Amino acid sequence: MITIIGLGVEKGDLTERGKAEILRAVNEGRKVVVRTAKTASYETVRELDVPHVVLDSVYETSRSFTTLTKNLAKAVVECGKDCVYLVDGSIGEDNSAKALIKRFRGNVAVIDGVSKTSVLARAAGFQSCSYTAVSAYELADKAASGNLALPLIVYDLDDRGLANDVKLLLGELYGEETQAQYLRSGKPKKLRLYELDRQKAYDYTSAVAIDEQALLQKERFTLEDLREIIVRLRKPDGCPWDRVQTNESIKMSAVEEAYELVDAVDCDDDEKILEETGDILLQAVFHAVLKEETGAFTLTDVLTGICKKLITRHTHVFGEDKAKDEKGALGVWEENKRKEKGQDTFAKSVNDVPKCFPAVMRAQKVGKRAAKAGMDFQDVEAAKARLIEELVEFTEAYRSGDATAAEKELGDVLFSAVNVGRKAGCDCEKALKESVDRFAERFTKAEARALADGRIVTELSEAEWDEYYIAAKNA
Repeated sequence: MITIIGLGVEKGDLTERGKAEILRAVNEGRKVVVRTAKTASYETVRELDVPHVVLDSVYETSRSFTTLTKNLAKAVVECGKDCVYLVDGSIGEDNSAKALIKRFRGNVAVIDGVSKTSVLARAAGFQSCSYTAVSAYELADKAASGNLALPLIVYDLDDRGLANDVKLLLGELYGEETQAQYLRSGKPKKLRLYELDRQKAYDYTSAVAIDEQALLQKERFTLEDLREIIVRLRKPDGCPWDRVQTNESIKMSAVEEAYELVDAVDCDDDEKILEETGDILLQAVFHAVLKEETGAFTLTDVLTGICKKLITRHTHVFGEDKAKDEKGALGVWEENKRKEKGQDTFAKSVNDVPKCFPAVMRAQKVGKRAAKAGMDFQDVEAAKARLIEELVEFTEAYRSGDATAAEKELGDVLFSAVNVGRKAGCDCEKALKESVDRFAERFTKAEARALADGRIVTELSEAEWDEYYIAAKNA
């Protein structure tokens, strides 16, 4: 059985139990292995004056932190499955120790030592009992998984290059002007994050600590911060306007913000896209907070729902389904969607299209879903023939003087036109929007030409307007 012992942080931190186990191992002829001799706690091993192996050479031959962990664990095993492995700090802070515990489940004895992160937390003056501690070598992975939270200690900051990487990552998360503390040999030094890679020296004791931040002191914010702000605005002493809003009263704001985002994308304006994306996010969180107040659901429920949906709908990525191309992927999505929503008939799918959609968008989606049941035109020509029929019926209704009938037939004309576009593979909502945009631009130029000719535009004949419009179009 391998025995792992934590040496603690400083000379003399080794427990009496740990010391006794080391001496017993030596008497029994078992090997004593030390992860590194480059720590203050190693001096305890020196004082014991026992034969031992140091694994510092493994660091030099390992290309990455992950490889180092594997190589250290391998080196320990090669020293015998009854050896004693000494690590600095506490065992829970050492990845090679954790790898051995995982590998030899139930066959590893542990004698823990003083935690180096707890010593760092005290040196940094953290008031909170709980904090996040992570090795600088694992910081990127922890950040990517969303498992970083303040107060935060990043240890193993043993060279300037690594300090630069940590500075950039933490600066992105919390802001480069954020107040932090650089800790070396247990001594704290206040600095801003952007100064982290400008210190005189770095070694195995180096770390950076960031304490909890008050909302108004933050430079960078999270989704939870947005929720907290809205909750604050809804309190009795908050904003009078925000306090009285309901899901019903703000529902159209989401529509307006969505259109403003589309406009920003059309303008290819990154600053506007950034702003409008935030405005849409605000609407979503506002609705969630309003429902939290009633106990209907929480923001976490919202996030859980969308994440589960993305996983269960993308079974060609997260499951066993296959999709060779975009069309195949969309087919998998639609099939999974019907299953989840219990749409055992195509009619349920057709009627699931939101009635508040813009008319052209809804028409195209309804037509597309009906087509999946086999109710569709053979090709564009067949759809065009139906459009011509509907135009004839509209003309007859209009000439009859029946306004109600004319409007009904006009709706059929528009729906038929959408079907022509759908069969042609066009996005009809986009097509109409861009057509209106082109008309507005050409009209503006046509009017400008007429005014430049000294004409009064309201007195122009249809033919004259056509002449100016065609000239503007050709320009």
